[in-house]
Amino acid sequence: MAQGQIIGREPFLNQLAAKLGRERKKDVQKPVWKHAPQYDVLKDATQDQLVEVLKKHCEVIHTQFIETKAEGLLQVIEEVFTQYEVNRVVTWNDPRHEEFTLLNHLQTKWPAEGKAVHIWDPSLMEKNIEAAEKADVGITYSDITLAESGTVVLFSSENKGRTVSLLPKTYIAIIPKSTLVPRMTQATAMIQKQVEEGKNIASCIDFITGPSNSADIELNLIVGVHGPIKATYIVVEDK
Repeated sequence: MAQGQIIGREPFLNQLAAKLGRERKKDVQKPVWKHAPQYDVLKDATQDQLVEVLKKHCEVIHTQFIETKAEGLLQVIEEVFTQYEVNRVVTWNDPRHEEFTLLNHLQTKWPAEGKAVHIWDPSLMEKNIEAAEKADVGITYSDITLAESGTVVLFSSENKGRTVSLLPKTYIAIIPKSTLVPRMTQATAMIQKQVEEGKNIASCIDFITGPSNSADIELNLIVGVHGPIKATYIVVEDK
């Protein structure tokens, strides 16, 4: 199948409309609502103010918050490694490693210190998932960051497996300050714009809010249930 080609859409939608007992609706216009309060929340906030909103909400979601400049990022990560007793690391194959000077540490320094470092490689297939299962920490970058809810948005790809943020014991999200937006409203608008411009979007977009948790039993929040038991957000000034 050619990229972007859709097979069988028309017969499927025709059958679906028939089952609903109505004609196919082919000309559908998005309604224009009189009131759209979702766009007003934090709409005039500066990036610095959004950082403060995120910082405050990290307390609610049981997530460690750290802010640093680019030149201090490696030291901060190593301090978190000590805190989390990290010996095994898994991360994306991401060009931002070089931008934020992590690449040499991932490839040379940390392995020389005895840490097992696995960088996602699509050719290794299931071995990537096995490495994530054994890892003490998974490291990713946030593509969009929702200040209001303390959520990092991750665009998966063949070099950016989603298990890096789901399977390790702990999780570190590196958050370029420029990725901060007020809330889900702006994130979905950005993704919709990419679709409208015909750009290829990630096959999987993950919204992650702190460490794993559950409040299924009498609404009592239990943190560290089925994924990373601890999470750290590191907000870093873009280089």
